[in-house]
Amino acid sequence: MKLQAPACSFFMETGMEIFIDGDGCPVIEETERAAALYGLKVVIFCDTSHLIHSETSRVMVVDKGRDAADWAIISAAHPGDVVITQDYGLASLVLSRRAYAFHQDGWQYTEENIAGLLQQRYEAGKARRSAKHHWKGPAKRERKQNEIFFQRLCYFLAERIQDK
Repeated sequence: MKLQAPACSFFMETGMEIFIDGDGCPVIEETERAAALYGLKVVIFCDTSHLIHSETSRVMVVDKGRDAADWAIISAAHPGDVVITQDYGLASLVLSRRAYAFHQDGWQYTEENIAGLLQQRYEAGKARRSAKHHWKGPAKRERKQNEIFFQRLCYFLAERIQDK
């Protein structure tokens, strides 16, 4: 897929950036690929307990601490930016900044779905604390899931161009 000049100039004019909640994010490479197609800058946020290196993105390392990377992302995010995260709480804050939030599985957090997702998180936490349920971890991630994420992110970025 070849990038057309109007796409690059559109995003340069808007100043849109993509921020990645890098702690445990499996789609860093796919995000960087999509950003390169559309001429966007990517910033990866992680705390000192994670070592992330990138040839194409800026890596911001923050102090280790509960939600330290999340707060750094919120401080950096502006309306129209894109944040990649699996953290529903962070996604909620991103939406309040009028930025866009995407889950690593390729679906978008919206004002319509965030309340339900936060409620699910609350209920799951309550069940875990009660120790009545034994939860299995997530299934092993497949390469196909990363490609779906890439395609959906590219589609979203292409729509932003068409909307202008």
